[in-house]
Amino acid sequence: MADQNSMNEPGEFSKVFRTEWPNVVATLVRDLEDLDLAEDSTQEAFVAAAKHWTLGNWPDAPGAWLVTTARRKAVDRLRRERSFDRRIPELARRAEAVDGDSSAAGASTHGLFDDRLALILGCCHPALAPEGQVALTLRIVAGLSTAQIARAFLVSESTMTRRITRAKRKIAGANIVFRADRDGLVERLVAVCAVIYSIYTEGHASATDASLVRGDLCEEALWLAGLLAELVPDEPEVTGLLALLLLSDARRAARTAADGSVVLLPDQDRDQWDRAKIASGLAALAAAHSAGRRGPYQLQAAIAALHATASCFEATDWDRIIDLYDVLVSDQGDAVIALNRAAAIGHHRGAAAGLTAIAKLSEEHLERLADYPYLHACRGEFQATVGDSDQARRSFTHAIELTRNDAERDHLTARLQSMVDDDTQRDSDHR
Repeated sequence: MADQNSMNEPGEFSKVFRTEWPNVVATLVRDLEDLDLAEDSTQEAFVAAAKHWTLGNWPDAPGAWLVTTARRKAVDRLRRERSFDRRIPELARRAEAVDGDSSAAGASTHGLFDDRLALILGCCHPALAPEGQVALTLRIVAGLSTAQIARAFLVSESTMTRRITRAKRKIAGANIVFRADRDGLVERLVAVCAVIYSIYTEGHASATDASLVRGDLCEEALWLAGLLAELVPDEPEVTGLLALLLLSDARRAARTAADGSVVLLPDQDRDQWDRAKIASGLAALAAAHSAGRRGPYQLQAAIAALHATASCFEATDWDRIIDLYDVLVSDQGDAVIALNRAAAIGHHRGAAAGLTAIAKLSEEHLERLADYPYLHACRGEFQATVGDSDQARRSFTHAIELTRNDAERDHLTARLQSMVDDDTQRDSDHR
């Protein structure tokens, strides 16, 4: 990643980096058919930009300047390595383009739609392990450094380097071509959306960090979803994913207190919710719905929209939410979705009904959720409400043992302690 400290306009340079990084990498991957060389050359181009784009000396077309510079860097590297193969003549010809020239910009961005789409699809190739897909997407498409990705997932930089290297070797060994394959687009988009959603999920409720929310990962996922929606606007599930992330992320500021402690949905200050994100999310959801092809991201976005537009927790349209969960469970059969449906029933129809709904989860769902802390926390909350203190304490204790996030563990521990204190007070009152 380029050193932005030397820039006189760091904010502007950061904006250009975010906008142009995937464009330049995608163009060079197409030209070079070499992911490592494309990434390295693009990085060198941004380093050169950081040094030379002083105040008043910015090129008219930054993207074209970066592509031209990156191509030249690639030619230089190939010459140093004596790799004079079939790529040199064509690459050298392209590198002769004049910096900032409008014709060069047109040439460098020819087919950019397909180039960027091919970049995302290649990083999410089904031959790659899921963790490799996530790491490669953040590195190649979003432009995060290996150190940043390692910090995000609480692994050492060397571990993340090995993870990314394995993914790249798999691409080379399996001869995976970065191509916007229209025939397999929908199938691959399922994997792409899953990668973006997994990045957001880690940011929204981190399983690897002390704090509940990782805003940096939320922002990366939102940006990636927006880029994907720009590339394939006719795919309603992509737009539905963007809507879901916007509507969910609108609540980010209200989900934790000033000291970092967890604030549950019923207790959140809705004045802190981001109304601009809610409006954008609702617009995206309407656009997705207009296509007439429903999917799980759209349905989850519709649930998020009902939460986002309710004036207070009690005014939430729980009947409609339960109906949407019914459709999701029928379509997907996902264990977590089934648990969320049970929780919604408990919120709407009472804790006893919630416990009944949990008890009616299929044996397969309960098996999959056995190590899922939210199952035991949800069950504990309903048990406490109906007065089954002994079982509630067991459930909360189990949830605490399974929780890896410090903020959520502290919240559950405080909840358990409040039950113990209440029981102690009741015993004292009865003496």
